[in-house]
Amino acid sequence: GWFRRLLHKPKPSSAESSLNAGRSASSSPSSSSSSAKSSTSSSETSLARSVRLSPVSLSVINASGSARWAKSYDVCICHSEADLELVEELVSYLEGQPESFRCFLQLRDATPGSAVVTELCDAVQNSHCWVMLITPGFLRDPWCKYQMHQALAEAPMTNGRTIPVLKDVDRKDYPKELRNLYYIYMALKENSFRQIRDTIMRYLQELCRSST
Repeated sequence: GWFRRLLHKPKPSSAESSLNAGRSASSSPSSSSSSAKSSTSSSETSLARSVRLSPVSLSVINASGSARWAKSYDVCICHSEADLELVEELVSYLEGQPESFRCFLQLRDATPGSAVVTELCDAVQNSHCWVMLITPGFLRDPWCKYQMHQALAEAPMTNGRTIPVLKDVDRKDYPKELRNLYYIYMALKENSFRQIRDTIMRYLQELCRSST
């Protein structure tokens, strides 16, 4: 019987329901304020997340006080002499971008008369990123391997600084020292150049973001 009476109980009018809703809201200010706080905190969290993940603009990277200028070069290209023509194309592409990347090219930028070991170490230490153009010539060149080891010793766990690029090399011949790093496989030259450019840009953005 009580269940039947509950079903036939007249519903309150809209005015009464709004009045009851107002009373319940006014009777529990702590709950409303806590919900407001939670919504505010969630919006602040989402805002902070969006700010943290937003890309750093080119003007910030190029600003005079930017962390980019702490080193002489944005990228050092490590390559064998047999791949010089391809490397010159890559350097021309990177330096011609709106970011005007500063590239270290050993044949062009090394100081005449200085020791090879000194030049290779200085190139690694004075560059933000290092592109390793891994070709059959690279694998045969002891100086390329020396520079690769110097780069890994300089920043062994930094994402985006060491950029392996494979060309005409089987995956089984990929240097064991780089096995923990993803590489770019150069099939189409234009796509690979763009991937290298994007990787350098991401690192510089993260560098400037963390420094500020």
